[in-house]
Amino acid sequence: GKSILVLNVHPSVGVNPPGPTTKEPFAPGALYEFKIDTDDDAVADIAYNVQFSSSEDGKQTATLRRIQGERAAGVCDDGEVIVEAAPVSVGREAVATTAGDCRLFCGWRSDPFFFDANGFFNKMQFTGDDFFSDKNVCSIVLEVPNSALGTNVVGLWARTLEKTREGWIQADRGGRPMQAVFLPGESREAYLDGEPAHDDRFIGVFAHELERSGGYTPENAVGVARELLPDVLPYDPRRPARFPDNGRTLTDDVVDAFFSMLTNGRVTGDKVGAHGDLLNEFPYLGPPHD
Repeated sequence: GKSILVLNVHPSVGVNPPGPTTKEPFAPGALYEFKIDTDDDAVADIAYNVQFSSSEDGKQTATLRRIQGERAAGVCDDGEVIVEAAPVSVGREAVATTAGDCRLFCGWRSDPFFFDANGFFNKMQFTGDDFFSDKNVCSIVLEVPNSALGTNVVGLWARTLEKTREGWIQADRGGRPMQAVFLPGESREAYLDGEPAHDDRFIGVFAHELERSGGYTPENAVGVARELLPDVLPYDPRRPARFPDNGRTLTDDVVDAFFSMLTNGRVTGDKVGAHGDLLNEFPYLGPPHD
């Protein structure tokens, strides 16, 4: 069997400032990374990272590396090269690169996320208006044999890192969708900069937010917070993927699940469903909107 890992970054519309966030799909000075924990300690044992060339001629290429063992837990911008100089896809036709039993796609795609964002900002008065129906995103889609993930249940998350004079700085990370939404500014920065193995320190902040938004008792709020942390997506490659228990598919309604949990069942959904432009074949995300 095979598994598909998807990392979506650089959405086409930034809320602040408004408008497209980037001209070339991926940042040449960045590291885009999938983290895989094989022994349930919230520390990565396997990592796949992707780096991109700059695109003076308008054509970026991607290099995919795999790191295994202790070095996978840290920042590692070398490792075994799996795919080299794969062209980044910018048109409607998906350009993918196969190397051995791995397949890699990097490029613009239709954003598969679906959510009535305007309803959320209007005191959760949801009308089913999907803010993301015409939006694009930059996707890294990696197909690997299940054997590459080990033999048992794994924990998955992704992160992005930025190259600075001081070295690599983590810019963002996440396993479960929408978790950082919980957090006020300072806590959010610490969270996005953090590691799943240290997520216990956010249980109090999560629990407080659950008490406030869902009317949970303090004890129950801590219990729910412990289910959400560490921020790692559990996945058993031997079973069909389905959020929240086993990975996540592009059609899983993660927003409904999130708001139902956040409000303790008072808000059960935003009345928006999955997009109709998904593909039945690799890379599965629909072609980008013009």
